[in-house]
Amino acid sequence: MPVERLAGVQTGRSSAEAEGEARRGLLLTTVGKALAWARKNSMWPATFGLACCAIEMMASGAADHDLSRWGMEIFRASPRQADLMIVAGRVSQKMGPVLRTIYDQMPEPKWVISMGVCASSGGMFNNYGLIQGVDTIVPVDIYVPGCPPRPEMLMYGILRLHAKVQREARIK
Repeated sequence: MPVERLAGVQTGRSSAEAEGEARRGLLLTTVGKALAWARKNSMWPATFGLACCAIEMMASGAADHDLSRWGMEIFRASPRQADLMIVAGRVSQKMGPVLRTIYDQMPEPKWVISMGVCASSGGMFNNYGLIQGVDTIVPVDIYVPGCPPRPEMLMYGILRLHAKVQREARIK
């Protein structure tokens, strides 16, 4: 298991003792931080691509951008196997209840990324057929702006979500 170095955190009395403890394989942490580290490094996203943003979401998993660096190479088709929902594209009024059902079927803890301006705020489509922001249906953790956002922007949003998960370190 790789050891993540935190700035300003030492286990020994001096930095030389800390290096000695690291060489011996001694690792001190809390259960909450260990669980947060495991959750951060094993997120499995559910596919919920609705429009042109879905093409960019698929491209982020391809070889050029390679989400597998963060353990996310497999997009899950079943919500019972996923803990991250990436809503990519505009959500219609008919798709809103389906989105909520899929969100409710995901196990805890679960996170949501709203990808694109259409999912975040309705975008340029201000009409009765589309939901003006997916946050009216499910709680959103990270918003990724753009029309459509590039795969790099989605990867940046995923890294921000990783930082949020690591920072929360909660046990339910």
